[in-house]
Amino acid sequence: MEPIKVGFAFCGSFCTYAQAMQALEQVKARYGNITPIVSQASAETDTRFGSAHDHMREMERICSKRVIDSIAKAEPIGPKGLLDVLVICPCTGNTLGKLACGITDTAVTMAAKAHLRNGAPVVLAVATNDGLAASARNIGALLDKKNVYFVPFRQDDPAEKPTSLVADFSLVPETIDAALRGEQLQPVLLAPRTA
Repeated sequence: MEPIKVGFAFCGSFCTYAQAMQALEQVKARYGNITPIVSQASAETDTRFGSAHDHMREMERICSKRVIDSIAKAEPIGPKGLLDVLVICPCTGNTLGKLACGITDTAVTMAAKAHLRNGAPVVLAVATNDGLAASARNIGALLDKKNVYFVPFRQDDPAEKPTSLVADFSLVPETIDAALRGEQLQPVLLAPRTA
């Protein structure tokens, strides 16, 4: 059996990058052949959570591959059938909106468009402060879209950030397994964590 080829794309929810890197390590350990992809914001933005350069070097270290960081580099994913599954982790509200509306203006959204044209699964690990507000309609639209699967998610802080949603990044490998079988991992909606 051929190894599964996984694309692992990062968007700009920088506060979740530590968790996303752990998920990337788990996916690498399970599947081996991982291609890292970053949005323009991820490639260019330094934050209190680390520099863009350091994040991309860590992705390349884990994956043993260069990061795809442009639309031009992401476009061949579809025509050349470079991936079996694409994971977007973290997937921001901005990217959710673009995917729901068919907007292709970053390496990540191009990777998704190119990959979906092959009828192959895309796995979204949501991380957005407006998941139960402006992004709710986009989540709903994508839940109904063929070949799009969600890592189960929850409100991360119902008291202080009542509209914020974040995926349980530890479930990324399990969600990939389910998506490759054409199934949505259940339950999609998780109870908030208790203190």
